[in-house]
Amino acid sequence: MTQTPTRPAGSAAEPLDRAARTVIVVVVLGMITTVLDATIVSVALDRLADGFGVGLTTVQWVMTGFLLAFTAAIPVTGWAVDRFGSRPVWLAAVGLFTAGSLLCGLAWSAESLIAFRVLQGIGAGMVSPVGVTIVAQAVGQHRMGRAMAVVGIPMMLGPILGPVVGGVLVDTVDWRWIFFLNLPIGAACLVLSRRVLVREPGRGRARLDLLGLSLLSPGLAALVYGVTSLAGDGELGTDVLLWCGTGLTLLGAFVAHALRAQEPLVDLRLLKQRGFATAASVQLLAVGVLTGAMFLLPLYLLARGESELATGLLLVPQGVGAAAAMAATGRLVDRGRGRAVVIGGIVAMVTGFLGYTRVADVSSPAVLVPALFLIGVGAGCIFAPTSAAAYAALERSAIPRATTTLSIAQRTGGAVATAVFAVVLQNRLTSAPDPASAFGGSFWWPLALAALAVVPALLLPAKETHR
Repeated sequence: MTQTPTRPAGSAAEPLDRAARTVIVVVVLGMITTVLDATIVSVALDRLADGFGVGLTTVQWVMTGFLLAFTAAIPVTGWAVDRFGSRPVWLAAVGLFTAGSLLCGLAWSAESLIAFRVLQGIGAGMVSPVGVTIVAQAVGQHRMGRAMAVVGIPMMLGPILGPVVGGVLVDTVDWRWIFFLNLPIGAACLVLSRRVLVREPGRGRARLDLLGLSLLSPGLAALVYGVTSLAGDGELGTDVLLWCGTGLTLLGAFVAHALRAQEPLVDLRLLKQRGFATAASVQLLAVGVLTGAMFLLPLYLLARGESELATGLLLVPQGVGAAAAMAATGRLVDRGRGRAVVIGGIVAMVTGFLGYTRVADVSSPAVLVPALFLIGVGAGCIFAPTSAAAYAALERSAIPRATTTLSIAQRTGGAVATAVFAVVLQNRLTSAPDPASAFGGSFWWPLALAALAVVPALLLPAKETHR
């Protein structure tokens, strides 16, 4: 394999050629609906419960089943790309998600919808890590910042736009169109992918780490289910402890196995690389902050009396801020300024959350909208630089399993942070004099977690060494 020479920091960044831009567009097209679907159903739960004649505890599994399948599918993607190549795995993942979407739209009962959402979740869980792998391998290290900035847009905008799109479809058409919307996009992605993506054979000889799979996927699913239950109930009950304990035990066993195995399902030895380990740490904390904040922010707006659709629209400034930051900072990352961009993003995020800690005294949109924009700017400054730093010191062949590791860190950070914020909010709602004070106190937690991310951010390499 020909190695790309190191480009001095500050030199002119190599432009993205037409082939690279086309690959990025195809991957973003495939990722956008999978990210939207993680939250788009949330506004339709009441409608689904009424339509199928079931309770909310049953219909809640429409979201929970998707989340657990999504999480459990992530670990196998790195091996699958190594074994079969990225193109066939991508086509299979997008095809499975699209087929699952069709079946969800045709569901005749709550049970069938839940089953089809699990199928959809398996495809969705593979799409993001495989898509990021395809882009990382296609663009090379010197163009990673701008490429990851574009790929990160659906990750940032999806959770924000999901409730908005879902609200519009449920109110104006029918809940089934939440899923039918994915069909033309998925079909277009499949057609373009077959034309555009290069056929690169997998290593073939890679064996599936069955023991690792039997420990990691159930461990992640159990942990995510436990902390999701904690977020929903707000109480550390026996069931939560049992699920979280089981998950942590399985994950601990996987770590012990992975450090001894010759070809583990997820190569934890990659964490010996300083750039990769620090980037993974920043992403774990930052995604935790953002996912948890997307739990607190809509609840705060609804508590103020906003409608579901208005709540979704009021969250748009965060997405605008993230998109603006990604567009502005990608080239800086490719010129070796990634650490400065990340630290600046953390400062912006902390400043934005500081505004929300004051909601008990100041609730004017003139304060809260700029604060939310700053949170988005901070988010947009973190994903591309940390992804570039994570891949910079790795061989091209290590990218698939490295992407799997980063995806697991993101998913775990988001689930755990959401559960912690939910418990904090629940406790404050029972002790604070009014809801605004409860929310204001709760927003100190994402602020503190965001500030904590500056520690690994300072350890990011000042100048990435490209392979």
